[in-house]
Amino acid sequence: MAEKIVSPGVFTNEIDQTFLPAAIADIGAALIGPTAKGPALIPTIVTSYSEFQQIFGDVINTGSSYYQYLTSHTAEQYLKNSNTLTVVRILDGSYSGATAEISASEFESTISSASQATPLGNAFKLTTLADGSIMNNRSANADSTDARISHVATTGSNFILLSGSKDNVRWEVTNRNKNKGTFTLNIRRGDDSIKRKQVLESYSNISLDPNTNNYIGKVIGTQYQSISTDENSKPFLKLNDDYPNRSKYVRVSDILDTVDYLDENGNIRVTSSVDYLPSIGSGSTAGAFGGGSDGYSGFDSLGHQNGSSGAVVHFYENISATNTQGFDPDQDAQGQSSYQEALDLLSNQDEYDINLILAPGIIGSVHTNITSKIIDVCEDRGDCFAIIDPVLYGKNVIDATSQAETRDSNYAGMYWPWIKVPDSQLGTQRWVPPSVVLGGIYAFNDKVAHPWFAPAGLNRGGIDVAIQAERKLTQADRDTLYDSNVNPIATFPGQGVTVFGQKTLQKKASALDRINVRRLLIKVKKFIAASSRFLVFEQNTSATRRRFLGIVNPFLEQVQSQSGLNAFRVVMDETNNTPDTIDRNQLIGQLFLQPTRTAEFIVLDFTIQPTGASFPE
Repeated sequence: MAEKIVSPGVFTNEIDQTFLPAAIADIGAALIGPTAKGPALIPTIVTSYSEFQQIFGDVINTGSSYYQYLTSHTAEQYLKNSNTLTVVRILDGSYSGATAEISASEFESTISSASQATPLGNAFKLTTLADGSIMNNRSANADSTDARISHVATTGSNFILLSGSKDNVRWEVTNRNKNKGTFTLNIRRGDDSIKRKQVLESYSNISLDPNTNNYIGKVIGTQYQSISTDENSKPFLKLNDDYPNRSKYVRVSDILDTVDYLDENGNIRVTSSVDYLPSIGSGSTAGAFGGGSDGYSGFDSLGHQNGSSGAVVHFYENISATNTQGFDPDQDAQGQSSYQEALDLLSNQDEYDINLILAPGIIGSVHTNITSKIIDVCEDRGDCFAIIDPVLYGKNVIDATSQAETRDSNYAGMYWPWIKVPDSQLGTQRWVPPSVVLGGIYAFNDKVAHPWFAPAGLNRGGIDVAIQAERKLTQADRDTLYDSNVNPIATFPGQGVTVFGQKTLQKKASALDRINVRRLLIKVKKFIAASSRFLVFEQNTSATRRRFLGIVNPFLEQVQSQSGLNAFRVVMDETNNTPDTIDRNQLIGQLFLQPTRTAEFIVLDFTIQPTGASFPE
């Protein structure tokens, strides 16, 4: 506001030119693939491998052996050097979480036979947040004629659930207080016993009264996400129900509410409400869950293969065109629709902030539709990069180069050959495609240097977990691969297995045919786009333009000082913001960048001179 100056004096004003944009949140990779457990098709951020194991599991029992999905191996390698990973679990078909119905005390008499006439009443229902049959730990009762008691627990001594495992859970009600209308609900590990309880979560003094702060819906949570489609048939996540989830394992529904359980004097308002409280203990099911489904393909905790697919699941080097870890990515409802939905969800850059897409198990030569979709998502977003595995295990140099020559994009890169790595959970060794370890290489590169440094070479490209590469490449092999834009994974004596290339799949020679330059642009664009959001709807004046320059120039100077740029220039003034541009409500900026190039070909001339020859200064 202008001041009216009448008499002489000193008048001061403050002009703050130290505006700083809000810091950009940590950005990491997106990892797509099947997992042992976890919510299906719900992009979930994990910050450590232990958190990944808690939510998505690791080892699976196939009945004849134990394996890990490539997704688990990839997460382990990536999270060694990064603390942000967005995971999307793949399940296809009609999948669901497991459920448990907790009976009300009115019906707490044990159901001893199918002929018993007393119906089973429920105080509330629990549903696991994780989908799949691995969450089931009760078995069907073939003698039952009542659908409400169609499953009972199969238990051993000390009430061990025979199908309980570290990956599923069980429930138990304790400390019921009829005078206050409260009780305690414990969520226990599925493989514990009555003598050695492993309580994962405990909710004390919770109530069925929706008008109290300790209402079970508020304390545990009732919300869940489902996939809906918009007017363009694109999927999006829809949030259902009212109370946010506070439990890491279950949500609650179908609550038998006891509205205003206590009156103003603290007395039970309706005597019959006492009977609505849940029964003490774990009921006839010993706290077990059931009804979880894998849809097309999956395994339960006992190693039984479930889902509509009856094919033997192929892992590691046995992955084929029609069977990659139990799924066929080129067939609808057998894997393709799930991968497509996952990628469509991740295509929303306003919701998911990622800079890399990893889909281990998707092979470019045989899973062409999903491979193309991955690259398309990266190009459409313009702010993330894809690592593509070119060929199946057991192929040769020509197979790899032939596949690379079918692609043309600077938003993706290919590596070859496959690598043998240790399985840290099972103590064995596995053949894995390059993308399993390359995510970890990128994360290490960004940790010790910056995205605009090449994730290759002996300093930042060493694959320390590699036991050996599928092929020990010769110089001629590396030349052939690199000429066709396949980045070689080389083996050097005393140095081990090393990434020795950093080309994108772009065919035309330019600065963007190198991965470090593409990732430089991704980093710069992300920062400037995030910072510029604070200027949207501000006045289109020279002051706003100065604010933009005050944000961008210091950032680019920092990138230049860290060897990302040789030179740069930012223009946002009257030359590109004319009156006509301003009248269109536009603010135009131009950034001219000279990226720093890497030294990939070091040429040294050794000149042998005769005795007595002089050396030039």
